[in-house]
Amino acid sequence: MLLCVGNFFGSTSEAEWAEYRTGAKKAPIPTYVLGANNQDTLSYFPDVTGCELAENITYLGRRGVYSGCSGLQIAYLSGTEAQQQPAPAHSFSTKDVAELKASLLSTPNFRGVDILLTSPWPRDVGTYANSAGEIDTKKCGSKLVSDLAASLKPRYHFAALEKTYYERLPYRNHMVLQETPQHVTRFIALADVGNTSKKKYLYAFSIVPMSSMDPAELVKQPQDVTENPYRKLRKEAPKSKALLSSEEEPACQFFFDLNKHQGKKRPSDGKERGDSQPKQAKKPPQPTGPCWFCLASPEVEKHLVVSIGTHCYLALAKGGLSPDHVLILPIGHYQAVVDLSSEVLEEVTKYKAALKEFFRSKGKRYVLFERNYRSQHLQLQVIPVPLDLCTSEDIKEAFIAQAQEQQIELLEIPEHSDIAQVARPGTPYFYVELDTGEKLFHRIRSRFPLQFGRCVLASEALLAQPQRADWRQCAAQRPEEEAQARAFRREFEPFDFSLRA
Repeated sequence: MLLCVGNFFGSTSEAEWAEYRTGAKKAPIPTYVLGANNQDTLSYFPDVTGCELAENITYLGRRGVYSGCSGLQIAYLSGTEAQQQPAPAHSFSTKDVAELKASLLSTPNFRGVDILLTSPWPRDVGTYANSAGEIDTKKCGSKLVSDLAASLKPRYHFAALEKTYYERLPYRNHMVLQETPQHVTRFIALADVGNTSKKKYLYAFSIVPMSSMDPAELVKQPQDVTENPYRKLRKEAPKSKALLSSEEEPACQFFFDLNKHQGKKRPSDGKERGDSQPKQAKKPPQPTGPCWFCLASPEVEKHLVVSIGTHCYLALAKGGLSPDHVLILPIGHYQAVVDLSSEVLEEVTKYKAALKEFFRSKGKRYVLFERNYRSQHLQLQVIPVPLDLCTSEDIKEAFIAQAQEQQIELLEIPEHSDIAQVARPGTPYFYVELDTGEKLFHRIRSRFPLQFGRCVLASEALLAQPQRADWRQCAAQRPEEEAQARAFRREFEPFDFSLRA
């Protein structure tokens, strides 16, 4: 893979870029780029959360973590440090850095990431180190990037923007004789591509993911290792971490009752109140930023919610393929089915059974799919298809045929298999399940069309509504959405296990 930091659209002409955008030219290997560092190039990045810009060229997004199928973890932060508030679209703020840190530091047994990508240098990176040439590392770069690097402990940190090459001596991520030995970090800054001074702008290397390494091998210290240049930041970290935890605490209240107006209460731990000391459920991980699907989030469009269980809820899809296109979502923040705890997974199974019975009563079967790629909160899309329109075999054939056209390897897996058996947490994948239990699975290794599931179902072979393949073209006005939600809630009520005493 090719990872790009700095200004990806440096001196690109519109005509040159159009050749890649239209497919006339193609990047030879999967290429992942950071976002704009100035106002002039913002138009090249249409989706702040990340998107495919051209075949084999993917914009990672404003901030986040990319997990490869091998277990490689790449943390990234796009833009330059904001010098004003509110932060411009091409800049990151203290909040962006804090949320990226929180998302990783809350991971059990977090040791660090394999790679960190930023465009600006970290401030003070040259402290205790070899010379950076004419660059004054105490004046250039970003203090926020220094803070991020100190917390995330990357094995490799790549940056650019200072137009020179600098490979810093590796530095420690622990204090000798005071802390358990940890791996070292190597900081590499790259010059401009094709610069006239012939300074190095490409760094080629192979890496074994931290998760696959022998612990003793991982923490070996090279002879030229130095002290941590951000040691002062490390001393201040406990205070800032405690402050962040106290600020985030209110967001942990994930439960509310749709039937509150009826005076009906249900224990949020899924047990009767007869237990004097119910077991406290483990808190799900926190999102890296605003999440449209965490039930406690202000971004959730709660008028679309049609059922709430103890661990999951059901909501109409915004811009659905049909008025009864629904989503099964965990109340807490989980990225994929393979990340779910046993009690959440059990309730997902209950919702699937209830929806199967409900749709069958209306002469329909459902198709469920999940795309664990370019998304941060699990969404199980459940779309009903009339029984007299097509068989389950027709549905499978439609998915497989379109997958072959797009060179996607979509495999049928045993009906009673668990997705966790074929995909580890952090593995990008696409998964289809019919209400008969039949399953199709694709392990995403490079690019993947984000609307693939919708496109197949909307195609002439199935629902014959190709114009509805893009949800943005189907979004209704709020009064219409509210009416659809009321109608669905009323019809689904006899099948809704969450309403039963």
